[in-house]
Amino acid sequence: MKIGFLFPGQGAQSVGMGKDIYEKYILAQNIYDKVYELTGIDIAKISFQGPEEILNQTQYTQLAILTMSLAILEILKENNIKPEISAGLSLGEYTALINSGALSMEQGIKIVQKRGEYMQNLLPKGDWQMTAIIGMTDKEVEDVCAKVKSGFVVPANYNCTGQVAISGEKEAVLEAQAIAKEMGAKKVITLKTAGPFHTKKLLESSKALEKELEKIEIGPFTSKVIKNLDGTEYKPNDNVKEILVKHIINPVRFTQTIENMLDDGVNTFIEIGPGKTLSGFVKRTNKDKQVNILNISNAEELEQTIKFVKGIE
Repeated sequence: MKIGFLFPGQGAQSVGMGKDIYEKYILAQNIYDKVYELTGIDIAKISFQGPEEILNQTQYTQLAILTMSLAILEILKENNIKPEISAGLSLGEYTALINSGALSMEQGIKIVQKRGEYMQNLLPKGDWQMTAIIGMTDKEVEDVCAKVKSGFVVPANYNCTGQVAISGEKEAVLEAQAIAKEMGAKKVITLKTAGPFHTKKLLESSKALEKELEKIEIGPFTSKVIKNLDGTEYKPNDNVKEILVKHIINPVRFTQTIENMLDDGVNTFIEIGPGKTLSGFVKRTNKDKQVNILNISNAEELEQTIKFVKGIE
């Protein structure tokens, strides 16, 4: 069995996420306590009780998803379940880097806190929106954005085969939705995000994050991590800090990420954190390989995954 971990990003959150895991496992409680100690934010209360409008604020969303994923990782580690390779969607890349040892848990938590704050508070003024376009090729979505006349909109997340998320000014995104439907898109879905993420509009956030990243140390990788920037594995000579700075203002190449994990021989994907979005991306992108796709978004799924992996081993 070759295991690949997948870590979700912003948009996967929901009130109550992680609560049953927190209540069942002392290891999970310890992670939530550590995050509170490091950040001063009661992320357990925000995650478990909401309200939704608070949880959906970027400065809390990112920390909440990271914390839940780290809590699950602690329990998997205790059961000696580790990946040979991992990847995350946007924010999820930080979880992958922490899991690989490139970022210490303390540094990773603090950096994600700052990242969320910058992406929340350093947005340019405007009414922003992100939408997933389903049923079109990457090139067709790029053509859709190029046809928009009413403002700024660009592809932001190449999620999987047949799905690309676009990001930009609300009026322009709405125009792009209409054009996409005319050109044959199967569906358009408005996403639970609050800014023009993975576009040049976040340049100020990117510069602020760069200053924070200068303060941290990057450690050696204990397992492979695929980067969002180009969908390829981090190499020993890569400048991780520079990549994370670029990461905020460039599209996420997750289709290529999944393809490379499949080509690397991953046959068991485990999505760790809220939702099942990334599992869906694997299903849509995988053409011909026999793979297991598991999710851990609650205590029952966590127990089932542990039993499944140990049973095959």
